[in-house]
Amino acid sequence: MNFDAPARRKPPESIVPMINVVFLLLIFFLMTAQISPSDPLEVTPPTAALEDPSDGEVTLYIGANGTLAHDAARGDVALRALFAAAATAPALVIKADAAVPATTVAALLPRLAGAGFTDITLVTGAP
Repeated sequence: MNFDAPARRKPPESIVPMINVVFLLLIFFLMTAQISPSDPLEVTPPTAALEDPSDGEVTLYIGANGTLAHDAARGDVALRALFAAAATAPALVIKADAAVPATTVAALLPRLAGAGFTDITLVTGAP
């Protein structure tokens, strides 16, 4: 009779190091993510055939009733704040409500161009 010791089995590979790496990556991405502040006015952008999402440093919001907003400023104070920001950021993003007449936005454009904004983008929604 041959009573040799059975061959030792290799223990299964541990999954703990992979779980540690996944949690470290998750923590890294959560810590480095930037959360954008909420919009100061509730706006529903008009729809367009082509969608070109823009993200600018300076944003002007136009509410459904024609109210202007920039950061926490409203009305003419928002325009003065925009004019002050034109020197450092020549690009402007306009988020206007779909109910705002195009003539209101068009009348505002020469004043914005005169303030020094060379690149003005109107944000629209997808159809």
